[in-house]
Amino acid sequence: MATIQELRDLGDEELFERLESDKEELFNLRFQLATGQLDNPMRIKDVRHEIARILTIVREREMERPAADVEA
Repeated sequence: MATIQELRDLGDEELFERLESDKEELFNLRFQLATGQLDNPMRIKDVRHEIARILTIVREREMERPAADVEA
């Protein structure tokens, strides 16, 4: 799991790749939980928190852009 600073150092493209990867991992973890194969249920919480961190950084970057760039 990455720290918030490590995530902030990533570029936009890398951040979205990481987001997709984490979403896929969360799906797989939930599937394992449902089938009783999950060894560490805390991993679900960790992945959810990392997804939230990534989405927060994405939103921060959107807010930093001027309004004209967002509308265009």
